[in-house]
Amino acid sequence: MIDIRKSLRGKYQEEEINVMPLVDMVFLLLIFFMVTTSFVKEAGIDVHRPTAATAQLKDKGNILLGVSADGRIFFEKKAIDLRSVRAHIERSLAESPEGAVVIVADQKSDTGVIVRVMDQCRLAGARRVSIAATRPGAKG
Repeated sequence: MIDIRKSLRGKYQEEEINVMPLVDMVFLLLIFFMVTTSFVKEAGIDVHRPTAATAQLKDKGNILLGVSADGRIFFEKKAIDLRSVRAHIERSLAESPEGAVVIVADQKSDTGVIVRVMDQCRLAGARRVSIAATRPGAKG
């Protein structure tokens, strides 16, 4: 409550709300969510994956390569040449040494292109190279 006598004499000071702790807390939460968020990298194309009854979910440190039905190769939403696959995979493995390479190929893509992409991945030093598939009855 305002003291009238103090305000008339000029000794009254207005109360202030200190918002700095609130700002500090918001920044701490922002940093926390930025650090704990995992970013999903996509191959860059929409494909119709083949189905496989033994398909397994792999969710840790995947490096994705896309192969379209017409044989084009995509890495991080960019079309790349077969000759540059090895360099891209080497760079990605340097950033994430435990990463597994997953080739997301269209079911109508040429097997020869997929084999050459797998070969380039292995030459780049990838120990785990697999092809993405969906389980029968699953959407995707």
